[in-house]
Amino acid sequence: MANFVLVHGAWGGHHTWGEVPARLEAAGHRALAATLPGLGARQDELHPGITLTDHVDAVCQQIADAGIDRFVLAGHSYGGMVITGIAARLGQRIDALCYVDAFLPDDGESLWHITGEFEHNWYMEAQKHTPGLVRPLMTPDDWQPVPGIVGYHPLLTLVEAVKLTGAEAAIPKKSYIFATQYNPTPFPRFAQKAKAAGWDYHEVATDHFVMQNDPDTTTRVLLGLAG
Repeated sequence: MANFVLVHGAWGGHHTWGEVPARLEAAGHRALAATLPGLGARQDELHPGITLTDHVDAVCQQIADAGIDRFVLAGHSYGGMVITGIAARLGQRIDALCYVDAFLPDDGESLWHITGEFEHNWYMEAQKHTPGLVRPLMTPDDWQPVPGIVGYHPLLTLVEAVKLTGAEAAIPKKSYIFATQYNPTPFPRFAQKAKAAGWDYHEVATDHFVMQNDPDTTTRVLLGLAG
């Protein structure tokens, strides 16, 4: 039996993993779909002071509370920033990493560093009435959160850089899943980076929510990393 730790992206919650956790468990494994503070089911904890470190801390604590030792770690979208931070702490215990249409930062890079003008303009404009809290991409000024489902995202998590330690280098298996039908997308550069590094690489003809739109491939890739 393998342990899987799944980290969601910005604005949403653990529910964005769709059927994947249940499918992993049906295959005889254990799946922990983490929830980041201030997001999803933890929206009531939202405040502008939440940082990337807070999100990394929270998932590490959920792993500890679940009594998990070794595990496969996967992150979607912004979750790539979080799993990179976790890998830098717990790399010796991680059997594999999977970035699902996700950001893949280098040491000293924040999400701000690895996104472009479109994202930067949005992060600034979309929190002008809610300082420090960014509403979802492409939503109107009068957008309102959906409790427990989608809400504001704390800006500080997008500007804090990851700090690699070398522990992440001990992880033996790494995989990237790239969504080819999401446009505009910031992720081709990270897909190419993973391919160039010789990672296990997959493309799916879906939009950004790969896990919901192609749970078969997502589950298959994750199960392959557990072998």
